Amino acid sequence: MAIRAAKREKMIAAGIEPYPAELPVTATIAGVREEHEGLEPGTELEDTVVGIAGRVMLMRTSGKLFFATLQDGPGNRIQVMLSQKIVGEDEMARFKADVDMGDHIFIQGHVGTSRRGELSIFAHEWKMASKALRPLPKTYTKEDGEEAGLSEENRVRMRHLDLIMRPAAREMIRVRANVMKSLRSTFDNRGYVEIETPTLQPIHGGAAARPFTTHINAYDEDLYLRIATELYLKRAVVGGIDKVFEIGKNFRNEGADSTHSPEFTALEVYQSYGTYDTMAELTRALIQNAAMDSLGTTLVTLADGTEYDLGGEWTELDLYESLSEALGQEVTVQTSRDELEKIADQHDIGVAPYAVAGKIAEDLWEELVGDKLWAPTFVRDFPEDTSPLTRPHRTKPGVTEKWDLYIRGVETGTAYSELADPVIQRERLVAQSLAAADGDPEAMQLDEDFIQAMEQGFPPAGGMGMGIDRLLQAITGLGIRETIAFPYVRRR
Repeated sequence: MAIRAAKREKMIAAGIEPYPAELPVTATIAGVREEHEGLEPGTELEDTVVGIAGRVMLMRTSGKLFFATLQDGPGNRIQVMLSQKIVGEDEMARFKADVDMGDHIFIQGHVGTSRRGELSIFAHEWKMASKALRPLPKTYTKEDGEEAGLSEENRVRMRHLDLIMRPAAREMIRVRANVMKSLRSTFDNRGYVEIETPTLQPIHGGAAARPFTTHINAYDEDLYLRIATELYLKRAVVGGIDKVFEIGKNFRNEGADSTHSPEFTALEVYQSYGTYDTMAELTRALIQNAAMDSLGTTLVTLADGTEYDLGGEWTELDLYESLSEALGQEVTVQTSRDELEKIADQHDIGVAPYAVAGKIAEDLWEELVGDKLWAPTFVRDFPEDTSPLTRPHRTKPGVTEKWDLYIRGVETGTAYSELADPVIQRERLVAQSLAAADGDPEAMQLDEDFIQAMEQGFPPAGGMGMGIDRLLQAITGLGIRETIAFPYVRRR
């Protein structure tokens, strides 16, 4: 770094700008490659002069010739050749003295190929575009042929280096962008309207999660970063936005691991006169379209090289029936909390003192069934005491019309036939508030403004929420930190 800083100072002293505001770039590396690929070895198109720029990724010298490989943002590369005969002795010496790996440089020259047939730019002149004061990370090839470079931790902490060095990191950015574009296209084709709801909220609700707290100085009030968008989107449905969705950031002050990030991107959607069955069909279409639009197939190849089929119809399971099968004994929504706690003890599953019976049943199911699901599966009909915003099941007392979608054993989305009765909704949110007062850190609070909106008449509706990062995990097989461009990690 000291040597590079000295080069910068020397350039400035000589009147050479190491960070110019503008350069006469006339072509892209990708464009040159597309137009001139296939030239015969030793060809020089002296009348085809282009100005290109890129980051120096490789350099080597051969007497009075100097070779460098430039890389653009998307990762396209091209060789440039500097000949002392063309650029002159002084410019060749300046290039050798001033340019390091990782610098951005500008080259103006004509297109051709080397004697070995490598498409190249034969430089007429060059300029420094941006002097890099830090060297690129070292890379090497292991005995088994695997390319090694940044550690997994450093890839996350220094994503800019990861993007420079690793094509897979750049591809993840493009895949994510295409997935987002696909989701919005599917919604647009089905007549949904996208809106934005508040990130700062006076009362946290819409999910069972521990919130982040903050403070607004202008009003001297404590606020929460939202854990979900549900309660505001439902107000939009009350107001007549019959098909509405939002894609935005949620914040949950909980664990961080391979499937959880405290800050994550979520999708929520609501449709008047829909049900959780409506949402199942919509969700399958959203995911299958996203796979097709971003990867070109629903038979996706995961990061470990295995294939995973997202196509066709998806499996459905009843939560209590599948749990009973896994246990070898019948468990229903009527099974007492004491009995469920005994079963949990037998399977070494801890039970919080404030956990209701339904939560214990869900934890048992997660351990014995959920983690083992592989194919895309809708797990249906959850207990009422863990689903305070969900409509009671029409034919099964004690459970609600709710499903969770599992892909490769990971919960990816959830949907309800939404509760529309404001009286029952008030009762459930009061119970949630009492649970919070009793020590449950994930319980919701009573939101009076939301209840008043429901009392205005909330139509029958289906709703669904899905983590975008989880969706990217599902179609790529990567961990959650790989799917987020700049995930939060513990500071050093």
